[in-house]
Amino acid sequence: MPQPNPAALEFLQIRRSRPAKTLTLPVPDRATLRPLLVAAARVPDHGKLEPWRMIVLERAALLRLAELVPQAGSRLGKTPEDIAKAQTQFADAHLAVAVIESPKPSDKIPKIEQTYSAGCVCLSLLNAALAAGWGANWLSGWPSHDRDFAQGALGLAEPERIAGFIHIGTEGAAPPERPRPDIDAVTTWVSE
Repeated sequence: MPQPNPAALEFLQIRRSRPAKTLTLPVPDRATLRPLLVAAARVPDHGKLEPWRMIVLERAALLRLAELVPQAGSRLGKTPEDIAKAQTQFADAHLAVAVIESPKPSDKIPKIEQTYSAGCVCLSLLNAALAAGWGANWLSGWPSHDRDFAQGALGLAEPERIAGFIHIGTEGAAPPERPRPDIDAVTTWVSE
């Protein structure tokens, strides 16, 4: 018989991200963050390739990234509004973890499965932070998809990519509940 964990299942059924703009101080210190990073690394990883890594961005690093956004935005032809929004993501943050997809050469494990594994790290870190009582949000945005920004801001090597920035802090305001998917509308049962 399965050994249910009702508390974990209930958490997963009611979990919800907290908007990054509502996250405030305090943020987890290194000792508090470490178990969350350990939990994030417990993801499906076919071939045990560890096709991802994490970069913890503390306040000064986030401010440095914020300063790099306008130049990248100008180069890409972004509107002033798009630039300001992206800059705010970093300038207003106190702690974020950049999850980096770092694919490994493999004859057996397709690159797409390595991409999925990196996405799992993002969700696992998000859920670990929420389960630990922190507010957390998974963001990306145009800077994270710009190769020059990723290389210049975080020193990413080819073919690394930013899978997401997981912002973690103290929840400043509870977000309203939002509509959830109709499971029957998005689920197909196949019995033969």
